Amino acid sequence: MLQPSTITLFLLPWIPAFLCKVTTEKEFSVLEGGLLTIPCHYEPQYASYVKYWCHGRTREFCTTLAQTDEHRLVNPADEKVSIFDDPVQLVFTVTMNDMKVGESGWYMCGVEIGGVWNADDGAFTNIKVIDGMSVVNSMISGEEGSSVTIECLYSEKYRESEKKWCRSGDKRTCRSMSYDDSSVAIRDDRTGAFTVTFKKLQMKDTAWYWCSAGQHKIAVQLLVTPQPTTSR
Repeated sequence: MLQPSTITLFLLPWIPAFLCKVTTEKEFSVLEGGLLTIPCHYEPQYASYVKYWCHGRTREFCTTLAQTDEHRLVNPADEKVSIFDDPVQLVFTVTMNDMKVGESGWYMCGVEIGGVWNADDGAFTNIKVIDGMSVVNSMISGEEGSSVTIECLYSEKYRESEKKWCRSGDKRTCRSMSYDDSSVAIRDDRTGAFTVTFKKLQMKDTAWYWCSAGQHKIAVQLLVTPQPTTSR
């Protein structure tokens, strides 16, 4: 029969594999043509280990796209996929540039454990590359008399398309880029975003709106809250 102390010695090598872990968000979304940065967090025991980023649904069939032991200077603006490890903050970040719809799918933040009996540790995330439009916030609120700005994002291929901002249900309210009056200003930076600014909110501005680029549109809800009353 094995002595208790002997059993302990046999189990010790397995402790890190069970206690250490890698974490990231379950899902990320990015517009086609855009840049996406994914933070992968890990525990202190992994600070000196090699980190990597791979494409695939399982560890066994995950194609490595970048890893930290490649020993080359990486400029995220020039590389399709780059990786940077910060052992002080216990996080490594992966940056993917010029994302395409076909690159949607499962990816993994991985830590190379090594050894015959120890599998690599990692965390999977699902990346969705969107062809069309999105908004930074789909529900905006502001106090009566204040100003708010709605940011509408669009894919690179819609840069030259007509952009519009409309109150839902009333096409007569549609405004194209660029537009500016005493109450609303609309600007298109032609680099992937256009903004709508309500300069001085009124209660009647509460409604659903939509911003569009070409044939793509996305809804935004604006809620105006009344100014607080002052008691005498």
